Amino acid sequence: MAAGNRWRIAGPLELLVLQPTPFCNLDCSYCYLPDRDSKRRMSDATLNRVFQFVFASGIVEQGFTVVWHAGEPMVLPVSWYERAIEIAAAHNPGGLQVRHSFQTNGVLIDDGWCDFFKAHQVNVGVSIDGPAFLHDRNRKTRKGAATQHRVMEGIRKLRSNELPFHVISVLTGESLDYADELYDFYIENGIREVAFNIEEIEGPHAASTLGGAGVENRFRRFIGRFFDLVARDELALSVREFDSMVPMIVGGNANENNFPPTQENSPCAILSVDCEGNFTTYSPELLGLKSSHYGDFAIGNVNIDTLASAMNGEKFRRMSSDIARGLSKCRDTCEYYSLCGGGAPVNKYFENGSFDSTETMFCRLNRKVIVDVIVAKLQHPIGVATDAA
Repeated sequence: MAAGNRWRIAGPLELLVLQPTPFCNLDCSYCYLPDRDSKRRMSDATLNRVFQFVFASGIVEQGFTVVWHAGEPMVLPVSWYERAIEIAAAHNPGGLQVRHSFQTNGVLIDDGWCDFFKAHQVNVGVSIDGPAFLHDRNRKTRKGAATQHRVMEGIRKLRSNELPFHVISVLTGESLDYADELYDFYIENGIREVAFNIEEIEGPHAASTLGGAGVENRFRRFIGRFFDLVARDELALSVREFDSMVPMIVGGNANENNFPPTQENSPCAILSVDCEGNFTTYSPELLGLKSSHYGDFAIGNVNIDTLASAMNGEKFRRMSSDIARGLSKCRDTCEYYSLCGGGAPVNKYFENGSFDSTETMFCRLNRKVIVDVIVAKLQHPIGVATDAA
């Protein structure tokens, strides 16, 4: 562990983010993945080594979640994942709980996939940005065609097979005028769990539609209106940002020991491995991106290195030290720190040019504005005018 990183020891592992292939069958305008044309796939040998590596790392305690992500995971066949789950189980002699989760664009979901999800109790997240007039602005096929109708077919398959799922919607500048339309879309289509990502500045996606003048006020109005809609219908819709933040605010769960409450700031709480076995920790989005400071963000390869050797390497020590200094600055200067944890390293690097930095657009919108709106709404229930509305 790098000197000065006094936040916590490495781990325990909570998320193992695996890239079965970098290839994606869509071409979303805000995608940050630089290698999504490649049809490489993770080999059985690398799969074996990944799980051998993880269970020998010393960071596995009470089990963890495998997130199949980065590229579109469902472009590989069900049989590939059947084999992957067998391999994972073979390296888990203690029988720890290993959950599997897919984040998918949804266009390939069929009955065969639904049978697989049921058989292995897979958690399914579908990326959809709402009604077609919003979704199809950015989430297109490689030939520029609309995709929302195909994603909805996948969602209908999940529902007809009685499979639970959640959706992730990316909020862009265009989304912020349509809180009611988004809410109605979720309710009318049987969507009961929603997470909002914002259009972030990461890697090759160097500009965001949320970066313009006046966006913060529009974002505040959007979040305020959406909070009112959720409260009005007695929580018929679960929203990740509200569900995670409200208990912290109401319960006063400031982190007394100054440990960051986020996985992205805790070394080896998240481990990300690409299809060639290269791995990193902290923000999963870092893997595969390039850096003028570090070359890239991979700290080792599971086929060559141990976790201990990677964490003793110069690159990890530099990254860890820089991230720790940025966290310290956030803790010392930001009143939101106990509800935020210092901001995601990937946002700091690609917005500010350094891990050793503080506020980002992501912080302002997805942390500060949301906290402010929730506090105002809890103090002034629906029907009482507030600036946050």
